[in-house]
Amino acid sequence: METLSVLASEPRVVDRRQLLSRITIFEGLRPAELDRLLEITATRRLRARQVLFRKGDPGKQLFGVMRGRLRVSAADADGKEVVFAFLDPGEVIGEIALLDSNARSATVEAIEPSELLTLHRRDLIPFLEQHPKVAIQLAAVLAGRLRRLDELVEDMAFLTVPGRLAKKLLTLVEVYGRETPDGIRIDRKLPQHELGELVGVTRESINKQLRAWVDRGIVSVDRGFITIHKEHELASSAHLLLT
Repeated sequence: METLSVLASEPRVVDRRQLLSRITIFEGLRPAELDRLLEITATRRLRARQVLFRKGDPGKQLFGVMRGRLRVSAADADGKEVVFAFLDPGEVIGEIALLDSNARSATVEAIEPSELLTLHRRDLIPFLEQHPKVAIQLAAVLAGRLRRLDELVEDMAFLTVPGRLAKKLLTLVEVYGRETPDGIRIDRKLPQHELGELVGVTRESINKQLRAWVDRGIVSVDRGFITIHKEHELASSAHLLLT
């Protein structure tokens, strides 16, 4: 999987400069260096349901979401589709291609009309040669990506459905959580079918588990937004004890 979350917010529109300045591998660049990077970027538009690239396609570009929403997925060894992530404005995909230009490791398609920032490997390599710190940061990002992929495989193999769902919600809290008088609200709309795809179960299973947690006062659901009222109990479901 080649995804990197860089902003925590509701779907919206971000411009190219804002997006570049918040990508982890480009943090710390001076304004003049950021301007140079902007000169070698372009934009691309996708229709709803249009595929950006498929698993196995040549990988030579990084993409950043400026508007819209995308879905990242791949088939497992049994041919079952596994959804890795949904990408909102401010998120990035394709960092691995900037290093090796090998085949894509996942399929990405637009869920709704989208506009993307694009950065081609042939343009970025000379920039990396002049800015070795950026190359080091890119390597660190990819190492973290590998660790998260290993964790995903372990979760699918060893955690129950409530455990996987609880762990996913707690992960989303880290990125999108906002303290409210009632608890921690995940400021990202989470349709149940998308949660099911992320966890690897049916929408019906997600609905059943959420209702059970709502009845126990652990979470509440309001028009697709989830608020966590008892974080410790949710963590226990994921076999993660908070200290």
